[in-house]
Amino acid sequence: MSSRNPQETADLVIEAVKKTNQRALLFSGWGGLHKEDLPDSILMIDSTPHDWLFPRVAAVVHHGGAGTTAAGLRAGVPSIVIPFLIDQPFWGKRVYDLGVGPAPIPRSKLTVDKLAQAIQVAVTNAAMRQRATDLGAKIQAEDGIANAVEIIQQIEGK
Repeated sequence: MSSRNPQETADLVIEAVKKTNQRALLFSGWGGLHKEDLPDSILMIDSTPHDWLFPRVAAVVHHGGAGTTAAGLRAGVPSIVIPFLIDQPFWGKRVYDLGVGPAPIPRSKLTVDKLAQAIQVAVTNAAMRQRATDLGAKIQAEDGIANAVEIIQQIEGK
């Protein structure tokens, strides 16, 4: 998630994680934030493929871009969406409507307490976690390329 004040955003995330007694990974690139500024429960990492990382975490907190949302859904873990602009509010609402993440929190309304509450829900709500697992399994089992080819051939009348 980008921010006009990355240090303030980082501080907010750090406090929310502390409040929930969870561990967290932050992608590097948060200007002004240095590894030595982080508590032991938070690790800063460089760019890591979402398809490798997301299945290994309890929940994903992200901006709600289409690609990141798809990676979170495919991983089968709850997503906490903090939308900024364009299509991100749509994807945040879609995650919520599917029951695989808490209600999105617009970046302009993000607080330590709201993020901490969303994290707590994402990691403890068994029904939400099961829905995320089930949806992830469905997505992983889908052969999107074959489906697309079949649809195109139907449209072309072949």
